[in-house]
Amino acid sequence: MNATRFRRQSMGVVSALVMAVCGPLTVSSAAQAQSQSQAPTGAATAPADAKGKHSVVTWGASADRQGAGPADRSYRLIVRTSVGGTNMRIRLSNAFGDHPVTFASAYAGLQKQGAELVHGSNRQLSFGGAASVTVPAGETVLSDPLPGKLAAQANLVISLYVTGAQGPTTGHGMAMQTNYATSGNHAAEEGAANWTDPMGSWYWLDAVDVETSAAIGSVVTLGDSITDGWASTTDENRRWPDYLSRRLQTTSGITVKGVANEGISGNKVLADGAGQAALNRLQRDVLSQPGVRTVFLFEGINDIKAHSGVTVADMIAGYQEIIDRAHAAGKCVVGATVMPFKGWSEYDAAAEAVRQGVNEWIRNSGALDAVTDFDKITRSPYDPQLILPFFDGGDHLHPNDKGMQAMADAVDLGSLTSC
Repeated sequence: MNATRFRRQSMGVVSALVMAVCGPLTVSSAAQAQSQSQAPTGAATAPADAKGKHSVVTWGASADRQGAGPADRSYRLIVRTSVGGTNMRIRLSNAFGDHPVTFASAYAGLQKQGAELVHGSNRQLSFGGAASVTVPAGETVLSDPLPGKLAAQANLVISLYVTGAQGPTTGHGMAMQTNYATSGNHAAEEGAANWTDPMGSWYWLDAVDVETSAAIGSVVTLGDSITDGWASTTDENRRWPDYLSRRLQTTSGITVKGVANEGISGNKVLADGAGQAALNRLQRDVLSQPGVRTVFLFEGINDIKAHSGVTVADMIAGYQEIIDRAHAAGKCVVGATVMPFKGWSEYDAAAEAVRQGVNEWIRNSGALDAVTDFDKITRSPYDPQLILPFFDGGDHLHPNDKGMQAMADAVDLGSLTSC
């Protein structure tokens, strides 16, 4: 899928975003409390604030094991915030590495176009007051809070200079976003001239959070390639969680404002393969994120169509474990029905029977706090086993941009605060 060209922002929007992220380059006293490395299962929490504020995840992407990377390289990673706030922090992950990795420098700025940043927006991040940090294999680390405001729906750019990388890296393979890399240390630069290697993945960075009112929370979408955005338009933020994020930002009276997309293409509920199974990554990708109020569970098609002997009972047991663990952590759980896939190469009557049985349970069991019926929204009225052609991204499984928007529009925003 070819990346679309970046659209140049108007001067008014650029000015507003510069004001949103820029501020004095100092380290707050709270930074020292958040400087230590955290294992992937650790919760990313912030000290209690007397003014009733807390940290909330504004962006996330599920980490997985990636191929070996060069040892002396810079990465420019472009992510879209959901909820706005202050004191931004990033989470860097070496969860799937076999060796320690050193982040010699890290910067946060705002995108102007492509790899070019808004002038004056690129600011250095610190870790326990230091400019660099070494993360042991299997662990993650939070940056110190960066003073100043970060706007909602901003194109945030995290630039990392990575040294000492050996063996497999940690990252998110299918970003649906053009990012950039280059040899040597160019993290502090705002220009695009040295960023010569476009890439379609995010490396090392797996979450961003901000501080906002304690009344505000986030929803984490736990899913597969449909949630990951396959068949949506690259660089345009048209995954269904992106459309959901825009709805949440523009709707008053809703206190869930953050969205973290934890979809992995090919992911399953029950078995590792394309990323760890949802059951095995739930703690790291979902429950460890700060300020999460709701888990949106939309997975299962890859288990069903794999013809591996998975039954309706197997799927129900997997879903129930996710629901129970999320409830034990104090989260609401909204579930979505599995969408039609007739015409996909792995479709057959046996797999369809499992899908129907799973959807019956999702709709009627009462195990979930709320249900969004993606199957009903996206299926053809003439053949309910087929995705509506208007929503079909071309392979009879993944929705296009219109289908993604219809999915987001089908979510009852009130259900995200249903418990």
